[in-house]
Amino acid sequence: MSSESVESLDQLPTALLATIMTKLDISSVCSLAVTCRTFNSCASHILSFLPNFHVLDISPSMELIKPLLPPNRYLQSLKLDCSQLSDSAIELFLRPSLQELCLHNCADFSGTLLSRIGLRCKDLRSLYLGSVAEKRGRAVHISDLEELLGGCTGLEALNLMFDVSLFLRHNFTQVWALASNKLTSLEIGYISSVMMTELLSPNVVPHHCPNQIRPSILPGIQKLSLSVDYITDTMVGTISKGLVLLTDLELRDAPLIEPRITFDLTNSGLQQINQYGRLKHLSLVRSQVFLTTYFKRVNDLGILLMAEKCANVESICLGGFCRVTDTGFKTILHSCSRLQKLKVSHGSQLTDLVFHDIAATSLALNHVSLRWCNLLTNHAIRSLVCNTGLEVLDLRKCKNLGDEALRDIGSLSKLKMLKLDCSDISDVGIAYLQPGIIGSLVSLSVRGCKKLTDECISVLFEGSSNLQLQELDISNLPNLSNNGVLTLARSRVPISELRMRQCPLIGDTSVMALASMQVDDERGHGSSLRLLDLYNCGGITQLSYRWLKKPYFPRLRWLGVTGSVNRDIVDALAMNRPFLHVACRGEELGTDHWNDVDGSYLHDYEELDELELWLQGGEGESDDDEEMEDAEPEVDADVPMG
Repeated sequence: MSSESVESLDQLPTALLATIMTKLDISSVCSLAVTCRTFNSCASHILSFLPNFHVLDISPSMELIKPLLPPNRYLQSLKLDCSQLSDSAIELFLRPSLQELCLHNCADFSGTLLSRIGLRCKDLRSLYLGSVAEKRGRAVHISDLEELLGGCTGLEALNLMFDVSLFLRHNFTQVWALASNKLTSLEIGYISSVMMTELLSPNVVPHHCPNQIRPSILPGIQKLSLSVDYITDTMVGTISKGLVLLTDLELRDAPLIEPRITFDLTNSGLQQINQYGRLKHLSLVRSQVFLTTYFKRVNDLGILLMAEKCANVESICLGGFCRVTDTGFKTILHSCSRLQKLKVSHGSQLTDLVFHDIAATSLALNHVSLRWCNLLTNHAIRSLVCNTGLEVLDLRKCKNLGDEALRDIGSLSKLKMLKLDCSDISDVGIAYLQPGIIGSLVSLSVRGCKKLTDECISVLFEGSSNLQLQELDISNLPNLSNNGVLTLARSRVPISELRMRQCPLIGDTSVMALASMQVDDERGHGSSLRLLDLYNCGGITQLSYRWLKKPYFPRLRWLGVTGSVNRDIVDALAMNRPFLHVACRGEELGTDHWNDVDGSYLHDYEELDELELWLQGGEGESDDDEEMEDAEPEVDADVPMG
């Protein structure tokens, strides 16, 4: 290049810079905006014609989000965490040009949100609404749903992740008749089985046409996902008969009381599944959230009848089938020759014999989950690993699995996710993972494996390089101490989610080590962590809270601590970091809405997160630091916080 060539990006023509920036997501745009005035000016300009606006890892207020959403007739996709927003923000983000709209945590919105979407976003193809009107005093009316379904005539995917049973039943079905005939995917956060059955039942049209059958509602649905009060034979039969094109069926229930036979799933209901032979993915799960209950009216015969019609199914998830034995589960493995994903939870009668001859089948499983299957032993895993293409293996709560199982798992070179919670493994078994699969693992969980010590961290990470591990759960390990976390910090593994709750020996030293941890020489201290769970760690004192402030952990979005002893410090920390979700009541951290870690997070980092810095108008440290220091009483730093 000649001496007159461009020496830095900010010297490029503005039009070219704008073209480049339109290819980036909002986080990347904000990352560039804080580097120089040229990029800042260009970023402000391109917000007027950016096609995608996705901000799900923070929950901005109205004041902060408003300058980021100027008039933009090119905006096609908007994804937003609305935790701090309400009805007053509706007109700000509803644009006629939108084709995809994804709004999470809409608890402070009323049903007006639905009606306004129907009126303003006529070209929507995909809509996700989470937790609408969950706050007391907010209401959703059937007319709001009517406006939504009648206005968005091009919808192809609809996710209503809230309690739809709040709508009045008497005209619920008539309103759904307005739904787009292009709708192929429907997910509902909660609906009663009776309402769903009535919705899909081919009832006779009343009065004027007594012999006429009502046209099928939602005829184009291919994917259906529902959470209901009870999974019943009637509902399953109605769905199977009414949805001719169905390829994906996911049903979950969580009974409050033990269901009677008329409100339960039996062998007869299973026999009705997949009447048209198009089903590829099937999930039937009874949750134990409110009551320890199971599908007690289903046995091996029901599974046999179902399997006969599911030869082409690629994914099966069964939860709570306590009366199904090895015979039933083996029928699935031998009948469903295209099966790739098998998930079983609370399989109380599932034993090693299910997998004894799995090598004789043509199966090529890549995802196996066997949670709460307490009769499984190491022998089952030895048979299972003949599926060398396994990428996900979830064995949580299988308490009889030990080090021999890990020896066999160590041969799965493609494994990306391994969960072994509450198993009987030790440091010796963990060592079997080091040479074979530690390099491919993205997620590892050994929560509640009581025999593990600091040594397991050493054998996994010392001497390892180029690791892909992003999620690590080492919670509830009574013998894990600060020494283990120091070893982890020295390994410089690019972990984004670290859970180590309820570890009594973990203290301030661990927090300081993680705060000082550098994944590589070009990133800031502690820069890779986006989630850190320290709830009920015995050695955490007020000293740790000083290290949890800015500028440490610049990417942190979720933090779990024990806040019952000194709530003032926790509140001050939340003020110091307004975009940090601080949980202090023991709730599990994390959300499925985070964007995948991609190029957006591979820039050089300042002391503050770039998106945070952009939203704060380029300001550095705030007066909140002083408020936090004022909240810290003069006590010995060794006094535990909880």
